[in-house]
Amino acid sequence: MSSVPSVVDEIREMNLAYLMLAQRMLREDKATGMFRLGLSAQLAEVLSSLTLAQTVKLASVTQVLCRFRFDDHTVLAALAEKANRPSAVANAHAAILLAGQPAEQIA
Repeated sequence: MSSVPSVVDEIREMNLAYLMLAQRMLREDKATGMFRLGLSAQLAEVLSSLTLAQTVKLASVTQVLCRFRFDDHTVLAALAEKANRPSAVANAHAAILLAGQPAEQIA
């Protein structure tokens, strides 16, 4: 048996890390966490209220729970260019682009 983690194991590990980070961000400053994560108020409420057992169970799914917040080439290309700009300008530009993206909604 190989000691190299499988892709599914890595997905589960990433999911847990993402969920724990999201919960911490939302508990420390809900509004800022919602903005940085691109979450609706309803989704933020659900994530921040999960128990540890629920968080671990949710993280164990085999699908990636986090996703890119931008789905078009223009936003991704603009963010990728930020290395060529001064940091403050790049961060402001990224925030402006991402602020225009809709928050996720619970169906």
